[in-house]
Amino acid sequence: MSSLPPFRLTAWLAAPAAALLLLTPVTQAPAQAQAQAAQAPSAPTQSANPAPASPSQTTIAATHPSAEQRSITGRAIDKVKQVAKSAGDIFNRVPCLAPKGGSKTMGSLPHVANKLIAGKPVVIVAFGSSSTAGYGASSPDFNYPNRLAAQLRRQYPTADITVVNAGVGGEDAPEMMKRLQTEVIDVHPDLVIWQVGTNAVLRNLDPGDTAKLVEDGIASIQAAGDADIVLVDPQYSPAVNQRKESAGKMVKLLGKVAELRHVGIFPRFEVMRDWHENQSIPVESFVIADGLHMNDWGYACFAQLLGDDIIRSVGQIKLGVNVPGDVRAYRPM
Repeated sequence: MSSLPPFRLTAWLAAPAAALLLLTPVTQAPAQAQAQAAQAPSAPTQSANPAPASPSQTTIAATHPSAEQRSITGRAIDKVKQVAKSAGDIFNRVPCLAPKGGSKTMGSLPHVANKLIAGKPVVIVAFGSSSTAGYGASSPDFNYPNRLAAQLRRQYPTADITVVNAGVGGEDAPEMMKRLQTEVIDVHPDLVIWQVGTNAVLRNLDPGDTAKLVEDGIASIQAAGDADIVLVDPQYSPAVNQRKESAGKMVKLLGKVAELRHVGIFPRFEVMRDWHENQSIPVESFVIADGLHMNDWGYACFAQLLGDDIIRSVGQIKLGVNVPGDVRAYRPM
């Protein structure tokens, strides 16, 4: 298997506390290069970011830590603990609920199920743009691939599960196709979660052209191996809703591509619309001030529901035996 790209710690964290985040469970791809810094609104458990220390301060502290530096270090550690606690109880004030009646089935994930049952390592590639990279989250720990990795490891505690974050902000299908081979196919994943279509809507690209590129990309992944594939359609947010007609076409076409290529789809647009229209959750409780990107709660609930669908789909697979839906650790049988 090809080596995975190294994790890059983002600049939100003060240097003295950086070591505490090196255990982040997901390999992180480069973040959105062109994203403008936006202040997230007050939302359930959303936290402010501490200012990073300068290199000179870090060097001095490493040799002769002053009382002031010890104080800075203590505050940074306290901030990390506070954010970690916030992650643990993020649904206490606003619960994460699936749409009533459920959403479209994701379909089965036979390749992932085979690996889990055989006790073999599982590699998942989260492929997409800024909402895969995690723009809007207060920490790399809180992007959706990291949240998903933590959930799957809790569900399958004996399994070796790796989730690679291959999100690059500002991209859509044309740019993603250029790195599909190196960042997806060459990694030999067992599952590809492809989030796509939002930037095409925002850039007024033809939804039909985008759908065709995605179909070609899926065909390439399928031809290269046995990876399961799940598409994730655009998010429901003010910026996307300003182009309602284009967004609607994109959602429908991606659904048709998934059906045609026999892959799964997570209907993110409908799920997020249900948060607002049926569960009466204010948009600012799951979208940051730019009107586009999700905040910590939005990423957490998205990851939770996506993970629930993956776990449910794996549990439905029959590989010589009936796999009970409540099995929490798959072992060779």
